[in-house]
Amino acid sequence: MATLSDRPPLVLIPGIQGRWEYMRRAVDALSKHFHVLTFSLCNARTMDAYIDQVVRTLDENHVRRAVVLGVSFGGVVALRFAAAHPERTGALVLASTPGPGWHLRPRHRAYSRVPWIFGPLFLLETPWRLRTEFKATFPDARTRRAFKREALRTILTAPISLSRMAARARLLSALDLGADCARISAPTLVVTGERALDHVVPADGSSQYARLITDARAVTLERTGHLGTITRPDAFAEIVHEFVRADTSVGGGAA
Repeated sequence: MATLSDRPPLVLIPGIQGRWEYMRRAVDALSKHFHVLTFSLCNARTMDAYIDQVVRTLDENHVRRAVVLGVSFGGVVALRFAAAHPERTGALVLASTPGPGWHLRPRHRAYSRVPWIFGPLFLLETPWRLRTEFKATFPDARTRRAFKREALRTILTAPISLSRMAARARLLSALDLGADCARISAPTLVVTGERALDHVVPADGSSQYARLITDARAVTLERTGHLGTITRPDAFAEIVHEFVRADTSVGGGAA
């Protein structure tokens, strides 16, 4: 097995819930191939503040250039970082990232305005929206229940802020990402779940990045929807590893 210093650095940016702990399964799987750096999202009002977090993470770990991987909302942060800092982006990986034209549904827009009231309704909806995906990923009911118990433990030990999630959702709805796509020069991998299984972010929207970013590669993580990074973390990590290994231009390392 490669030593820590032999592994290319990879920055993992978590999703809209903001806590890195929800990505623990992906972190563990990716750590077999990469030196993984991650963090919890700050309480920010602008996308630039999240980009600055990525810069600080690289600087504090003395990393000049890394693979930048964003999951869902984190994918938008990764995209904008890669557009602003091409010299520090060895490769870009967008996993289940809201598409360039993504907007909040009217109901969710209402939730985002008063999250302390309607946020619990959003959380109650989540298991219903994910039920088809869970059945496809975990055909065995026992395994499905075990995953849900693990997720519940994470919720209890790493509570999320509904108001911060709402602010991120509103921020995301106001962005125009077309210009950022045109500025991407790093090798790019776009990972989505299956079209029929992602009921959080439409896979068709996420797939648009493969068309808008020059020479981007698209891969479908089978038997998953929105949560493939944590429901099939080893398969996801292998896809990322093969992509980085196949592209000899991907580099990283200490400053």
